[in-house]
Order: sequence, then C-alpha cells, then structure tokens
Amino acid sequence: MYKVELITIAERDSIVSQYESLIIWQRKANINGTCLKFFTNNKLFKEMWEDNFWFMSDDVRPHGRLFALEARGEFRVCYEPISKTVIILDCDYYGWIKSIALALAADFFEDYHSAQRRFSVHGAAIDFGGLGLTIISPSGTGKTTLALGLLLFETGSRLVSEDWFFVLPSKRYFVACASEKEIYVRGEIGEVWPQYREMVREGVFDPKGRAITDLTRAIGVGRTIQQTTIRNAVLLKRDFQDKETLREITLQEAMAFMRSNDFCNPHQLIRTGAKYRIRTEFFERYFVSMDHIYVVNTILKPEETLNGLRGLISSCYGGLC
Repeated sequence: MYKVELITIAERDSIVSQYESLIIWQRKANINGTCLKFFTNNKLFKEMWEDNFWFMSDDVRPHGRLFALEARGEFRVCYEPISKTVIILDCDYYGWIKSIALALAADFFEDYHSAQRRFSVHGAAIDFGGLGLTIISPSGTGKTTLALGLLLFETGSRLVSEDWFFVLPSKRYFVACASEKEIYVRGEIGEVWPQYREMVREGVFDPKGRAITDLTRAIGVGRTIQQTTIRNAVLLKRDFQDKETLREITLQEAMAFMRSNDFCNPHQLIRTGAKYRIRTEFFERYFVSMDHIYVVNTILKPEETLNGLRGLISSCYGGLC
C-alpha cells in the first residue's frame, strides 16, 4: 500500500514546476458533480481514465487536480489539501490512480458544507426495483465478486457501483450515487463467473491484470443505474475461526466493524481526528437509516456465499431489499 505525503502549497508548486514538462495529456472527469482534472504522460492511464469516468467540459473549473507522471524516479503520492492537488510519481498501477481520484473527490465533499453535501463509501451498491442494498468490506473479502454475482442471478437487479459510491443524506433513507462510468475488475472474475469472461477479455488491461470494461457486454443494456435509495447494508468479513456465515447485527456492532477496519477504505488522503469524526458521524447516520444491517462471513465458495446472500434478499420485502 502507498503512503500519502501531505505537502504545502510551496512544495506543490516546486514539484509541479519540476515535472510539468513531462505532461502530454490533460483530461477532466465528472465524478458525482465534482470536476477533477487529470494530467499524465502515461498513455494507458489516459485511455483507462477516459473509459472509467464521465467526461466533464473544459469550460468547468476543476475542484481538484491529479498528476500521474512517469518521472523515472521513486514512487510517491503527495497531497496538498488546500488546492486539492494530488501528485503521483512513477506508479504502474491504474487501480491506485482511480481510487486516489475518488478519494480526492471524497475529501472535497467532506470539506464542502451545503444541503447537497455528499459522503463516500468504499463499497458496492445494487438496486432492486428502486430499493438499494450496499455491500461494504475490507479489501479482498469478495465485495465485487458478490455484487457481480447478484447481477447475474437476481432478477431485476441493477448496478450502481461495484467498488465506490457517493451518498446523499436525507431525512430518512439515504441515496447512493454512482462514481464511475465503467467498472474496473480483476481478470479472474471470469473464472468465478464464466458469464463475464468475454466482457473482461474485451477490456483495457493494466499490468496488474485488472481491466476497465463495459458491464453491458455481459448482462445487457439497462442493467446499470445512477442512483438508488439505500434500504439495507451487508458488511463482509473473512474469518475462518468463525463458522457463522450470516447474521443480522446492531448499529453498535456495525460501527465497531467500521472503526476496526479503518472504515473499509484504504484510500483516505487525510487521516486526522477531525476527519475521523466526520466519517464516524456519517456512518452512524448511514446505518441508523437502514432497515437491516447484516454481516456475511465469506469463508465458503463464492457461489455458496451468493446463495446465502440471495436468501437474505428474498427475505427482505418479499424479494426486494
């Protein structure tokens, strides 16, 4: 995992001045209403960025800037929080580029105080007839695998996000909003769910074996949606010492889970006491708004865990969560 260096405006200007001659491409992205400007000299990153995020007009002033440059030096991630500027040097993994972009948008939203303030969740959101289920977990516990499995086998399901979504709070139920235009998945997903093999094969791969790909190639048009009203949450863990695979939990248990797992998000640009309080207060409100919160222990085969999750869905509101 990478370490984020917090830098001053003067340090930002010095680094940008040193490397700005390397910039070849500049692109803007619309990430849930924020405008992020991307600078790079890596052609693969440029192409994956264009496929990954929605386009933003060049007429819109950026809320944040992200530099990802090959400089033939050491790998670094630097963040200047006042101007919302991230500088990434000599990174060979697009997954970190896109996750840091989403973390940059998240940091902007956390600092933005208005009725339209949003928060971010590193998790998946699935829609069932206008009602949403969210899946939150530490990395490597099967979040994307289960989300894409639900899309294959649960009639009427639609994807909002398989990795990261933004949340618009309201007085009762919260709204999950999509963060990315196309999904970014491991090539091995086709080994778990063969229905996705052709979709992954046609995607744009990075050196880590992950691809930006169009989900509609596998499940057809109309199976993605921009927003859903969140009604229930599933937290994933993988604990082979615990033989219980699914149970409903309390708000207090859910918050203990989130705190012990660093809010299930390794991509936080700033970790301060103030940010910790913002995230804690948000997730308390988030879970209070839920009808039910479950924990699923993903120690079984993916298809077995998926069957348990589908049973949970059937029990919620007559098949709709």
